[in-house]
Amino acid sequence: MLDVTVIEDPEAAAVSLDPIRARLLAELAAGPASAAMLAGKVGLPRQKVNYHLKALERHGLVELAGERRKGNVTERLMRATAASYVISPLALAPVQPDPDRFRDQLSARWLLALGARLVRDVGSLLTGAAKARKGLATYALDGEVRFASAADRAAFVQELTAGVSALIHKYDAPDAESGRDHRIVVAVHPTVKPQVQDPPEREPATQTRPEHQPGTRTPPQIRPETPEPDSE
Repeated sequence: MLDVTVIEDPEAAAVSLDPIRARLLAELAAGPASAAMLAGKVGLPRQKVNYHLKALERHGLVELAGERRKGNVTERLMRATAASYVISPLALAPVQPDPDRFRDQLSARWLLALGARLVRDVGSLLTGAAKARKGLATYALDGEVRFASAADRAAFVQELTAGVSALIHKYDAPDAESGRDHRIVVAVHPTVKPQVQDPPEREPATQTRPEHQPGTRTPPQIRPETPEPDSE
C-alpha cells in the first residue's frame, strides 16, 4: 500500500468524494476487509457495500488483497491502494489554477495556485515513474519559525530570496545537453492555529438525599414553625 497517491481522473475523484465510499476507503486503509465485514461498520446491507466496492475497484482506489472461504461462499478481501489520497487539479482541468496567469509574490492566492501546480506536476511525475518502475528524485524542506515582528519577517524574506537566487545563479546550466530542468518552489505562510473545542456543558448538580445506612441514626430534620391562626 502506498502512503499517498494522487487522483487525476475526474470520475475517480467523483467516486472518492462520495461520503459512503470515502468511509469505505478509510476502513480499507486500516486493513483488508470483506463486504460482510464492512457492512456492519458502515450500517449498510452487504449487497450495497459490494456495489460501492466495485465502483472503487473499477477506478483503482481499492484492490483485491485475498480470498477466504466462509461456508459455501468465497469472500473477497479488499484493501485500499493507498493510506491517503490527493485530488490533482487535473481532475478539474478546464478550471485548474494557472500561476502563469498572474504573478504576485505577496498574494496568498498566487501561492495557492503554485501549490496546486505542485500537486499536479508531482502527481504526474509519480504516475510516470510508477509505470516505468523508476525512482523519482525530489527534495522538500518543511519547518516553522516565529518572527518577533513584521519587520523581521520582511527581512527574512529578503535574505531567503537573495540566498536562493544566488544558488540558482551558481548551479543553473541552461546549455547542459544532458541536464534536466527542475522547479523550485519556496513558500512562507502563517501556521494554522489548532481549533480549540468548546468544553462539554456541565449538567446542573442535583441534590440527593443520603441513603439511610442500617445501624445509623438519621438526624432529625428541622422545619421552621408556622404560627397557628388566632381563634376567634
